[in-house]
Amino acid sequence: MLNEIDLSRADLNLLKLFEVVLQEQHVARAGDRLRLSPSAVSHGLRRLRKLLNDQLFVKTPKGVVPTSRALEVAEPIASILAQVRRVVMAAEPFRPENSNRCFTIGAADGLSAVFLPPLLARLREAAPGVDLTLLQMLPYRRGGPIERTWRPVLSEIDAGIIDIAVAPLGDLPPRFVSCPIVKERFVVAMRKGHPFAEQPSLERYCTMNHVLVSATGDRKGLVDEALGARGLSRRVALTVPSFMMALPVVGGSDLIAALPAGLVAQHRSRFGLVSVDLPIATGHAPISVVAQKAVTTDAGLAWAFEQVCDIMRSQYRGPE
Repeated sequence: MLNEIDLSRADLNLLKLFEVVLQEQHVARAGDRLRLSPSAVSHGLRRLRKLLNDQLFVKTPKGVVPTSRALEVAEPIASILAQVRRVVMAAEPFRPENSNRCFTIGAADGLSAVFLPPLLARLREAAPGVDLTLLQMLPYRRGGPIERTWRPVLSEIDAGIIDIAVAPLGDLPPRFVSCPIVKERFVVAMRKGHPFAEQPSLERYCTMNHVLVSATGDRKGLVDEALGARGLSRRVALTVPSFMMALPVVGGSDLIAALPAGLVAQHRSRFGLVSVDLPIATGHAPISVVAQKAVTTDAGLAWAFEQVCDIMRSQYRGPE
């Protein structure tokens, strides 16, 4: 029979102390954040070291650095604290007009640039005390089906790093709830007066100089795969890491780019853009708003989730 672990030695405040020391990598700054004296922080760290049987943090001239064991337990501790916070918050009544909660949303820049302005406007009216943290999500590997490259985002939701994700995700495990929005289509974006807009043929498309958006640095994307299947290719003259970076580039040069139709429509006037349909089929990227099923028990998270879903529905009215 396994020996039971004495949980009386475990204190959630110690886990919070670990979290803040890890973030600050400085004992005095961690104490300031937690409103603890240096002796109280030192006492807490001694208890933590005994509890986890490791030194956890090593002193340096500039502060402290985590040991390999500390880095190993960092994510599980973050997950535990996130779950506790959700349980506590779920027990509190949520009134958006009086709330001062902060929700963390993860999304690729091409999506956040579309939903963030109307979401901020809605919060200003309905929930002026609610704050947002926006994390730019990046694909985790080069190549492969688009949904697979975004799959590790689910572990960030599990760990409580992200409350709500907006990403090309589908066919989710049952512990998640999702709101499928649309299958986003891409268009060819270019500056006003660009000669390609007058005769947008596939043959001419292949002779143009292109901007490719690739957060991983890969110089081939879905368009290149579609072209390659037909024995064609194009010249990628420039690779940039984000869609928002591509907009001013194509608006101020002769380069063209395949960009999300919703993003181009929203920023057409700002960057002086025109667009035409892609001359080759690449399929559509399915977009979903995703969260843990905890949204069903956390009134605040459920409200935030529904706001993002509603705004995404209103912003993406393109073809399914």
